[in-house]
Amino acid sequence: MTSGLKIAIAGIAGRMGQQLANAAIDGGHILAGASEAPGSPNIGKTVGEVLARPGLSTSISDSVEDAAKKADIWIDFTTPKATLAALAALRKTSVQAVIIGTTGFDAAAEAEISEAAGDLAIVKAGNYSLGVNLLCALTKRAAQSLGEDWDIEVLETHHRRKVDAPSGTALMLGDAAASGRGADLKTLRSEPYDGPDAKREPGKIGFAVRRSGGVIGEHEVTFGSDMEIVSLSHTALDRAVFANGALAAARWAIRQSPGLYDMSDVLGL
Repeated sequence: MTSGLKIAIAGIAGRMGQQLANAAIDGGHILAGASEAPGSPNIGKTVGEVLARPGLSTSISDSVEDAAKKADIWIDFTTPKATLAALAALRKTSVQAVIIGTTGFDAAAEAEISEAAGDLAIVKAGNYSLGVNLLCALTKRAAQSLGEDWDIEVLETHHRRKVDAPSGTALMLGDAAASGRGADLKTLRSEPYDGPDAKREPGKIGFAVRRSGGVIGEHEVTFGSDMEIVSLSHTALDRAVFANGALAAARWAIRQSPGLYDMSDVLGL
């Protein structure tokens, strides 16, 4: 039974936190807990006050253990530091599954997440959109089909407030392209083109980043030869696609054994 999941949401007062909370409530789930960073003016307020939904009396806490004490699932789209701290605290609670949408982790942080997956069912993805995950599958297939003499470039655009670059989604696409060529992205990722001698290296995967206005998310992967260009792209029109995808992941994850999963697992891609 996956209806009426008991969910706690990190960073509930942020744009994504509010989107996740509203989608969870509208989907018939129980908002069992909510957190905000220490010092936030929203600490101690009710979820109803923050979401403008009277009647929701759950209090917002700066303690992960307090916010998660009645929850089965923790959803976290915050910052790498906050997410790692939450994972350490969650292992002392009743939470069984964690949905991570945070991006910008370094190698050491990735290792910590893998270690936490020994106790928790963790779904971690740079993007929870069905369309983006399909784009990753298509990117991998194109990279498998086209020769290494085809240049691969990933272009992403996000709102001006996004801090990590390239985006987690862009790196997902880069990983998919590298996997299609039977390699690790670390070996194929190109340095940014900059300076008087910024020649493109054959076989590398390049990234370009734009930050502008309120763009939710745009991603494009191009495969270029001397004679033609193949382009695959995705544009997010509503943040609800990410919240709905995260909730789909939550419904799937609660039925899984501890381990580290991604949206390809959730969607069977």
